[in-house]
Amino acid sequence: MDICVFGAGSLGSLIGGLLAREHEVVLVGREPHVDRVNAAGLTITGVFEERVVPEAKTAPPARADLAVVTVKAFDTDAAARELSACELGGALSLQNGMGNEAKLAANLGCPVLAGTCTYGARLESPGVVACTGTGEVVLGPREGGSSVLADRVGEAFRSAGIETDSAKDMPDRLWEKLAVNAAINATTALARVPNGALVDGPGCDVARQAARETARAARSAGTDLARSAAVETALEVATATAENTSSMHQDVQDRKRTEIDAINGYVVQQADRPVPVNRTLTELVRAWEHERGLRPDG
Repeated sequence: MDICVFGAGSLGSLIGGLLAREHEVVLVGREPHVDRVNAAGLTITGVFEERVVPEAKTAPPARADLAVVTVKAFDTDAAARELSACELGGALSLQNGMGNEAKLAANLGCPVLAGTCTYGARLESPGVVACTGTGEVVLGPREGGSSVLADRVGEAFRSAGIETDSAKDMPDRLWEKLAVNAAINATTALARVPNGALVDGPGCDVARQAARETARAARSAGTDLARSAAVETALEVATATAENTSSMHQDVQDRKRTEIDAINGYVVQQADRPVPVNRTLTELVRAWEHERGLRPDG
């Protein structure tokens, strides 16, 4: 399969590198990462120790069987515009937050799959990505159900050694993932703690309540996500990734804009009644971004 990975940062480089074991892969990213990959290949460290040789570019190729989109949620519109000039057989979003698939579908003339990914990744240096924890990719049609494309993409991922499950209930899966991210990301970013600190530490109640509020918002949007299930899943992920630094925590450490609007901010936007913990987390992270000039609204 010819695969374009659009957004070769941490996760994109890891997933693209693993896919390059079996497929023709083009990583679309930024310099100097692109130059280094083209010159010396991509080195994967951590859980995996290997070197692969995908092609790397700063713009998408003219065509691909599949575009795997791994950009930050606030860059989805720009990614969709760039990919619209590419002849694609399909696209798969492996992004945080909600609403990404709809933005891609509005611009691309191909089927768009939704996906979640629990692999941990960190870009150590140009040309080097660390896998900080194994996980699973779950993918399927964004509207739910099954499709030939989803089956084909699932098999392509599995053939490259990526743990992958094809799901018929992706709308539910996306809300479940949002509950996990709402509980873990902003809480760890503001407290500057690893994920495991939320299992039984002082931040545990904040994380639990953020997950409960997300489940309530999910039900108002027509998804049957129980509050107990949302909390249980969030704590399971925090336990399994106890030593990891969440993606939003990494962004704060690196003084970069976060995905708060598409995570806790989305919960606030969708809720049919007050969600005070998610609103507080959202406003605090937005305040941090504002003071550092990271928000487009100033």
